[in-house]
Amino acid sequence: MRSFLFVPGDSARKFEKASGGTADALILDLEDSVALPAKPAARAQVLEMLRAPRRQKLFVRVNALDTGLTAADVAAVMPGRPDGIVLPKCAGPDHVLQLGHYLDICEALEGEGAAGRTSILAIVTETADSVLALAGARYRGVSPRLWGMAWGAEDLAASVGATSNETEGRFSEPFVLARNLCLMAAAAAGVAAVDTVTTDIGNLAKVDGEARAARRDGFAAKMVIHPSHVDVVNAAFTPSADEVAWAQRIRQAFANEPNAGVVNLDGKMVDKPHLRSAERILAQAGAGTGSA
Repeated sequence: MRSFLFVPGDSARKFEKASGGTADALILDLEDSVALPAKPAARAQVLEMLRAPRRQKLFVRVNALDTGLTAADVAAVMPGRPDGIVLPKCAGPDHVLQLGHYLDICEALEGEGAAGRTSILAIVTETADSVLALAGARYRGVSPRLWGMAWGAEDLAASVGATSNETEGRFSEPFVLARNLCLMAAAAAGVAAVDTVTTDIGNLAKVDGEARAARRDGFAAKMVIHPSHVDVVNAAFTPSADEVAWAQRIRQAFANEPNAGVVNLDGKMVDKPHLRSAERILAQAGAGTGSA
């Protein structure tokens, strides 16, 4: 999955448009895009969305655990079998475990075959506490449900008292720190790192630049708040033909010498980290990871 497009949980019209688009996954939102009085109706609407014919992966962003609304959100949408739950303002591994317990209960009520089906995408940088919790590889092994870790800059600005999260069109240092810690923590946990949204809706060049920088640095996907961003993000996270050809040659070189730790390719020494990079590129390109 390369692109996660947010869809307000109370808008059937926007869901219909998004479900016909090219986003790899939709995030049906019960949090920021839905006013408090509208949340009960939005839960029912999201359940209808989940029960519609499905072309993409469907995740649901529930309300944060400190709101007291999370359990009701989860109970309302789980009959629709979402592919994953997005947990905002995740303050640490304990929050992942708590959400996992809610999912355990709901899946147990479904009966045999449902256990462990629902993934978790945790947004892990929206408060100062959550950023500090990223150190020390604390998310490693926390839950088999943890599919990915995303970072966000808007709520974090409010948490630390920043007047802006950007300077001259780029994230300022506290937010670059949060981005980088999210990336490292996700890598340490062995899960996908997901880049934050670009809030400048009309600036597709900025979307492209942020997405390409994210992929270069190791992020696997990017969250999106406007449909016009989706194709730009998908293109940025799709390996080029040259990258795929390079990756295939490395994989073939190691297939030819299965007992070698290092191989010679075009006069250069290539080792197992290069092979891991090649396998990742081929997986992103949809080329599989088996031997060529």
